[in-house]
Amino acid sequence: MHTTRKVALALGTLAAPLIAFGLSSGTASAHGWVTLPTSRQEQCAEGIVSCGDITYEPQSVEGPKGLHSCSGGNAQFAELDDDSKGWQVTPVGSSATFTWHNTARHATLNWQYYIGSTLLAQFPGNNQQPPADLSHQVDFGSFTGKQKVLAVWNIGDTANAFYSCIDVTIGGTGGTTGGTTTGGTTTGGTTTGGTTTGGTTTGGTTGGTGSCTAAPWAAATVYTGGQTVSHSGHNWKAKWWTQGEEPGTTGEWGVWDDLGAC
Repeated sequence: MHTTRKVALALGTLAAPLIAFGLSSGTASAHGWVTLPTSRQEQCAEGIVSCGDITYEPQSVEGPKGLHSCSGGNAQFAELDDDSKGWQVTPVGSSATFTWHNTARHATLNWQYYIGSTLLAQFPGNNQQPPADLSHQVDFGSFTGKQKVLAVWNIGDTANAFYSCIDVTIGGTGGTTGGTTTGGTTTGGTTTGGTTTGGTTTGGTTGGTGSCTAAPWAAATVYTGGQTVSHSGHNWKAKWWTQGEEPGTTGEWGVWDDLGAC
């Protein structure tokens, strides 16, 4: 699956000019999407969920600023708006670290995170070029249970933004949307009231501070590419299908990507 995803993303890079041609004349030379927790387009790219064009274009969900749409208003990516498609749900605590992967970078106005019409957090971009991987720690305030988080990357010098939806269960268990819950138990903290409009921003691919929010690694559990676990005080992301391979023992080129200390 790991090799297939590399090929798919390579093909998607070649196809990007064709997709961009159909957008407004203000299209930015920037592309990116949320990889952690596993967003809907990341699940398509990893083959976790069967998808169409978005499989090869996870970085290209671009549309006008101000939308509240997982597809960014793009008809070819409309399946991202389908809440019944069977998206994998990530169990989290009262907050979570959201990581963007940017295949092309551009001056940034800000990043925003919503549940419904509620703005959870906003991080300034200062019209600077972001790093290739960027993480934000977002508090969920009074929200609990299964929720859909909309992450927005507003470009600084165009009218466009990039959109990415992430399905989470706050203070609960994982599973899939539109189906039976089958995931593990959240190990994060207790949800607190209020709405957060700030937070901390960190570069690179490491996770934020606080308690481990991913479910603990279990030797008997089968993990697929993109799934995250906690083990030995660190968060880890599976690069491909695995079972019984302990995080921290597989080396730099092994199945587990170390996302940093909790």
